[in-house]
Amino acid sequence: MAQQGVVLDYDQFCCSICLDLLKDPVTLPCGHSYCSSCIKGCWDQDEQKGVYSCPQCRQSFTLRPALKRNNMLAEVVEKLKETGGAQAAFSELTSPAGPGEVTCDLCTGPRKQRALKSCLVCMVSYCQTHIQPHYQVPVLKKHKLVEAMSGLQEMICSSHDKLLDVFCRTDQQCICYQCVMENHKGHDTVSVKDEREKKQDKLVLSQQEVQQRVQQREKELKELQQSVESLMRSGQAAEKDIERIFTELIHSIERRRSEVKDLIRAQQGAAVNQTEGMLERLEQEIAELRRRDAELEKLSHTKDNIHFLQNYQSLSSTSVSSDVPSISVPPLQYFKHVTEVVSELRDKLEELIQREWSKISTTVSSVDVFLPPEPKTRADLLTYSYQLTLDPNTAHTDLSLSEENRKVTRLKQQQPYSVCPERFTRYLQVLCREALSGRCYWEVEWRGDFVNIAVSYKDISRADKNSYFGNNKKSWVFQCSSDGYTFRHNRVETAASGPRSSRVGVYLDHKAGTLSFYSVVSDTVTLLHRVQTTFTRTLYPGIYMYDHGASAEIMKLW
Repeated sequence: MAQQGVVLDYDQFCCSICLDLLKDPVTLPCGHSYCSSCIKGCWDQDEQKGVYSCPQCRQSFTLRPALKRNNMLAEVVEKLKETGGAQAAFSELTSPAGPGEVTCDLCTGPRKQRALKSCLVCMVSYCQTHIQPHYQVPVLKKHKLVEAMSGLQEMICSSHDKLLDVFCRTDQQCICYQCVMENHKGHDTVSVKDEREKKQDKLVLSQQEVQQRVQQREKELKELQQSVESLMRSGQAAEKDIERIFTELIHSIERRRSEVKDLIRAQQGAAVNQTEGMLERLEQEIAELRRRDAELEKLSHTKDNIHFLQNYQSLSSTSVSSDVPSISVPPLQYFKHVTEVVSELRDKLEELIQREWSKISTTVSSVDVFLPPEPKTRADLLTYSYQLTLDPNTAHTDLSLSEENRKVTRLKQQQPYSVCPERFTRYLQVLCREALSGRCYWEVEWRGDFVNIAVSYKDISRADKNSYFGNNKKSWVFQCSSDGYTFRHNRVETAASGPRSSRVGVYLDHKAGTLSFYSVVSDTVTLLHRVQTTFTRTLYPGIYMYDHGASAEIMKLW
């Protein structure tokens, strides 16, 4: 019992500063004791203030008190320490509750102890000190103690304030014995313990399944990580190869450019060399002709008839010979045809690059780390749901938008829309604002005799007969009517069959090039039509109306 007394008074031998057993205890004039190092450290911090006080009672001292060792306290603390492992265990058992730990319901003050046991009869949690009566009092010894647990009130019946120790299999809930006689009379009931044992076996099986799933997922994770690493290596190698190929292509073009320039310069030099000799001979002939002209001019002005006649014969009969053939200079074009041929080569090269670029981009886009499974249920499709809004700037003036631009209705009167180049003016159509790529799913609720649900490229025409959804290569349309379903693309129609419904789901896998239309009834979807193609640009959903009063609404799916 003496040891029990020490246990109960353990807090009296703790320093209020470090909250641990006193080490080298000293006592202040006010009677409170502290570890020598703790009180010195506390007062060293207050040295600048010139005031020294007791951390517990706040009694102040003008002069710093001289600290003396409390021998009696030191002996008691040493005896506590002599208990060795028991004392360490006791210190652990009586430690204050930490974050998330269950606290003793009987402890008071700011330092509640950590609870060790909970009593399912008293419905109270106890620390090491307060649990002692349950070990000593005969009546309390019969109570059922369990490891300390939180939420004890959740184990009490809210109607009868009794322990929930019965399980009703009929209603699948925990109840008390009194509930068995009242609200659960005649139900299949067992003890909580029996039900736990039964479900424990199922839990083991579930746990095994979960562990197997974890192993499978870890395997998939490893494979996916390896795929990503392989993809990165492949991408880096492809970049190097492409850099090399394009460098070779650039060098080839530069080499051909240099060769063409050399050919031009060589031809230019040869032509210049050929004409230089001819130029010299022409210049000499011109000089000789000018000299002869001067002599003739001089003779024509002489007054001496005899001199004129004597020299006329020699000057008039002697002609200037020329070894220079007649020259024909072509029009000033020269290398113009060469420029035209090179320009034609450039145009053909650009055309080839443009034609092959879509193939290159499609090939790059087809690279994927993994391929997600094709959605089969509405729940699968909803994982790709995408909220769309209609674009007023594209709506025909006979169409009215509502429900935050998610619903379109055909009216008899025109709407006061502003003039916009993106507006459809020939057919009663409207496009959505959002550009789609990747995987997207949306649903359209339609009313009327004829409503079309479409996807289109942004640059579809707006005014001519080719602007009608499905009348061109730039749009794909699913036609819903009272007579059935039809798919249309580039003026080619394909009949579609399936259950009639006022709601149609549309699933787009842009990268895979698939466009699917579903009949939606409650949570059941049925495939009506699927098209496989290649999409080269982002797509915009659209809607076409025909009869007055018809409407279509893009539904909110989340």
